[in-house]
Amino acid sequence: MTKNAVTLLPEWTNAGMDAGRMGLGENHLKHLIRLPDRLKKFSRRGAGIFYDFSRQRLDDECFRSLINLAQARGIRQRFRDMMAGEIVNTTENRAALHTATRSFSDDPVMTAGPGNTGGTARTDIMPEIRRIRAEIRNFSADVHNGNIRTAAGKQFTDAVVIGIGGSYLGTEFAATALACWADKGIRLHFLSNVDIDNFGAIVRTVPADTTLWIVISKSYTTAETLANLNQVRGFLAENGLEEKNHVVTVTSKGSPGDDPANPVLRSFHMFDFIGGRYSVTSAVGGVPLALYLGYDQFERFLKGAEEMDNHAATAPDAENLPLIAALVSIWNNNFLGYPAQGLIPYASALSKLPAHIQQLSMESNGKSVTLDGSALAVSSGSIIFGEPGTNAQHSFFQLAHQGRPFPIEFIGVATPCYDTYTRTSKGVTNHQELWANLMAQAQALAEGKTDDNPAKCFTGNRPSSTLILQDLSPENIGRLLAFYEAKTVFEAFIWGINPFDQYGVELGKTMAGDIRNEIAEKNKNPGYQFDNRDPIRKCYLDILFDKKP
Repeated sequence: MTKNAVTLLPEWTNAGMDAGRMGLGENHLKHLIRLPDRLKKFSRRGAGIFYDFSRQRLDDECFRSLINLAQARGIRQRFRDMMAGEIVNTTENRAALHTATRSFSDDPVMTAGPGNTGGTARTDIMPEIRRIRAEIRNFSADVHNGNIRTAAGKQFTDAVVIGIGGSYLGTEFAATALACWADKGIRLHFLSNVDIDNFGAIVRTVPADTTLWIVISKSYTTAETLANLNQVRGFLAENGLEEKNHVVTVTSKGSPGDDPANPVLRSFHMFDFIGGRYSVTSAVGGVPLALYLGYDQFERFLKGAEEMDNHAATAPDAENLPLIAALVSIWNNNFLGYPAQGLIPYASALSKLPAHIQQLSMESNGKSVTLDGSALAVSSGSIIFGEPGTNAQHSFFQLAHQGRPFPIEFIGVATPCYDTYTRTSKGVTNHQELWANLMAQAQALAEGKTDDNPAKCFTGNRPSSTLILQDLSPENIGRLLAFYEAKTVFEAFIWGINPFDQYGVELGKTMAGDIRNEIAEKNKNPGYQFDNRDPIRKCYLDILFDKKP
């Protein structure tokens, strides 16, 4: 174990002793939530969000211990170092500058050379960030006003994002959340899965002659994305269309997707210092979102994220929303022993948020080694899952109330997008019914219920937090995005791990490559016999070709 292990800190030991005390009956949540000033002590407002953690299983001493832990790890300074361009992605020798993509400050952000290779020369990256934002603004405006049209002179009606993982999840979340702002006449689709049924379903829907295909890949070598691009190329050719009129790329400068010898309608650059799951506010999200919403709405989204970034960097530890949320998450994970967390937005517009946070959190913090390569002494990362309320209540809340307990993060929206529909049922509007359920679930989880019938007994003492947004404006969706990004990074900084690499993802890709080679050989030579030294592998390959499970 490294001498810098978090578990060796006295602050970690103190928090552990506090956790033991929270198991006493007097510290059941049904008692804690009725203490004077409970909500005042355990809720915060900042950057447009209200965060209530009063139903978490902690008290004043626990909270003080967690803040001391954060200070001992110096995590806010590390966050500021990240924003300033320091090499925080140490395994790949890179900065992590997703925050720069939504910075509207005149201040420079200096980091190692254009490729961010960790050299000693430092360059201000903001001119490139501003250049790309301007390109997105001009391109989206030209599509909307008809200056950019199809070869036949028609205006574009649809855009399909071709990308996987971080190349689409965050963008799909933002697009779904902001759908009520989409008034530019562009329908947005996502071709992410290499499953041919994903492609087939999309091409049945979109008009071939007025669709833009947006290929998002940093290296332009991602197998699934290239397989789907190959299908698109065939589809375009079948309809007498050319890539140069219908394909847009978002990729690294000089990649195969940025090759003048293979012209496309437009190419936008992305950078090594922005990881896929943190890339929504770069050209990765900017190009499709600006086409779908208009650039002005996309910029409002960026400015909301910037506001939360600044809050995360400057707010005192005990007032810092994403930092507190990170500490609560670590408290539940490492001290109270909850391995999973539910993410339940009581807003159908936020239905894609859980999937995005699954990747953001679990790919970033599902690690087993510290920054110096030592074995991590505790479990990092939580199992994240979720579904919008009230749907979730009719899906897995039986488990939440009576089965294995898991903390829940609820999200509420004070004002819905479509607030003109005010018909009532049982005396309340739909939105009021939604809020009644949001409030009741958190209360029921905390308090529980006794009953003469054991099947109707609920132990309670099940923790939850609640985030409240004023509305689903672009600014608030940007704030929410940046809240979870900062929370994820803060967790990693406390554990002492790198939240910016993803070698676990690469392992499966490598193995898939070996299997792909065998399948390709069988396609070329039908008489080829699969290697029977691995009978499980051979069984699955036989099923693939024989079509018989």
